[in-house]
Amino acid sequence: MAALSPVLDHVVIDVRDRIDEAMRCFQSLGFQLTPRGRHTLGSVNHLAMFATDYLELLGFAGDGAIRPEIMHFPVGLNGLVFTTADADSVHAQAAAAGLPILPVQSFSRPVTLDGVARDARFRTTRLDPEKVAMGRVYFCEHQTPDLVWRPEWQTHPNGACAIARVVVATADPQRTARLFRGLFGDEIVADRNGAQIIAAGAAQVELSTPDAVAAEFGEAAAEAAGRTEHMAALGIRVRSLHEAGQCLRSVPGLHVERHRLVVPAGAAFNTAIAFSE
Repeated sequence: MAALSPVLDHVVIDVRDRIDEAMRCFQSLGFQLTPRGRHTLGSVNHLAMFATDYLELLGFAGDGAIRPEIMHFPVGLNGLVFTTADADSVHAQAAAAGLPILPVQSFSRPVTLDGVARDARFRTTRLDPEKVAMGRVYFCEHQTPDLVWRPEWQTHPNGACAIARVVVATADPQRTARLFRGLFGDEIVADRNGAQIIAAGAAQVELSTPDAVAAEFGEAAAEAAGRTEHMAALGIRVRSLHEAGQCLRSVPGLHVERHRLVVPAGAAFNTAIAFSE
């Protein structure tokens, strides 16, 4: 059985019942968003699609259908999703490693292209969020990738082209890294001045102490909301920092730094977003 590989598929920002507000907010940050999707699980979303990964705004639409697993999390960046070609294989390997894995889940959402409705289908293998402090960590098998990665959705006014970083605040980065070692093997985690770094395709996952996160992001970082671990910041790679700056110049509290622009969590649904080339 081949070892699992950590390649980032997407990240999820939970917006709860504020999906309309979130859509307007992220459009104002220069993201082109896909039309609203409605999952068979009882949730709605908008996506910002990049070359090989994407950002998902996930919520519920106030029509009575509420996806239970997202009710336990505050607004903010709570989902870290890796790609897989075989959700069943992920389940088998995670179970064999003694990790808290849940049954494979299948669902879909309709996508209308040229007036024709088709179903985008997914299978996910999820770690039990009750036993993983940082948030929802899971694997996604795209059964219809042609309905998700569409060229017409991959160009953004802010020049965004990829997810670069996911920063997790944890009091004990080495302990938190055990989860990733269990999934991907010991060699996949590197130490960098105490932070634990996991290369995940074009992106990297960084496990850092709250003090280190505060030193880098200050008041721009996401609110912990009482959690012992949380996803504190997101890095987005852009084609041109100057172009991104033109889109972001009116954002309240924008941090303009030499090599990046940081949108504070308070302006982006409790998600600090660092834009860099």
